[in-house]
Amino acid sequence: MTKFVVLFEDDEAFAHQRAAFMSEHLAFLEEHTSHIEAAGPLSNSENASNAGGMWLVDADHADDVKHLIETDPFWSTGLRKNFRVLIWTRVFSNGQRSALPRRYRILPKC
Repeated sequence: MTKFVVLFEDDEAFAHQRAAFMSEHLAFLEEHTSHIEAAGPLSNSENASNAGGMWLVDADHADDVKHLIETDPFWSTGLRKNFRVLIWTRVFSNGQRSALPRRYRILPKC
């Protein structure tokens, strides 16, 4: 499995849909806990305005992540304007280093 980060940008023209579909969205997240490890809204640090959302997802392929996104009730309502699916490599967690993937390894000084 690969770890993916999904960054959502919401369409404020459809912001009224958030409250109307929140129960369905949360139920969707609960149904997919085998893949969606964490999810939540993002806020602008300067004025606390809505800045979209983020998911942390375990999946075999980016296409699997896109399928999850497109079946989320927030997608079909138009609330989600767009999204980015990124691969995340964990190299530090809970105060501990993880093994670096080969492409990130530090080369010895010559």
